[in-house]
Amino acid sequence: MTDKVLPGGAPASGAPAGESVSVHTKKIFDSCRDKDCVEDLRLYLTSDSQRAVEGAVSVRARSARLLYADVDVDEVTFNRGYYSVDIRYFYRIQGEAFTLVGKPAEIAGLAVFDKRVILFGSESSAKIFSSVSAPGGAGPDAPEYSGLPAAVVEAVDPIVLAMKLVDAPDSGCELGVSEIPAQISGNFGGDLVFDGAGRRVYVTLGQFSIVRLERDTQLLIPSYDYFIPDKECLGTGDDDACALFSRIHFPVDEFFPPDTLEAPEGYREARGKYN
Repeated sequence: MTDKVLPGGAPASGAPAGESVSVHTKKIFDSCRDKDCVEDLRLYLTSDSQRAVEGAVSVRARSARLLYADVDVDEVTFNRGYYSVDIRYFYRIQGEAFTLVGKPAEIAGLAVFDKRVILFGSESSAKIFSSVSAPGGAGPDAPEYSGLPAAVVEAVDPIVLAMKLVDAPDSGCELGVSEIPAQISGNFGGDLVFDGAGRRVYVTLGQFSIVRLERDTQLLIPSYDYFIPDKECLGTGDDDACALFSRIHFPVDEFFPPDTLEAPEGYREARGKYN
């Protein structure tokens, strides 16, 4: 048996590469990362939240959660191999509405952010079928491989940078109710208000994301050997719960703040502007 090579590592010095094997995988043709500061997104409040902001003097953000990202890919005209990736992010935003008396009221609503990027995804006209394709055979409703690459979006929950309350005239609905998937609207525990009447809340979000275009492909790679894990599985076995707990290290860092922290890049320069 040849010297072991850990996944992602390089062979030990002098170790033979072994035979080459063909693997089927997804190849990334292009990718990008982005740091979006999205200003003044309309917050579509629940009916209870809308009533709360009508009598409020100010609002404050509490949290933001990314619920879903709807992704669509289309060819870019006159640029062979390039594709537009349209992304619609759906967020659940929570905050507080303050009046002159009493406790602040909790508010929640939906914010939507649309984004487009252009990436290279190569070309392919092959139609791909397999034994695990969608059931139904070759009927009229059977899906057909379009030749488009697959777009993958990785994103984290956004940072709420600002929230403000404004008076606005009735300007109609900015976002059609039919555009909101059922699995999104079900996250709010009540009906969302989409008309333009009454007071409005706007939020500013910071969103980090990575977008890539992938295609199925076959690659020829060197094979060193089958990988057999050396680590034994940790299980309760015949041990009682306290014996298992005794092997877990005490989480010291969770109880004591660190002595030093690296300031974010540009923090001192930005701080100097306002001092």
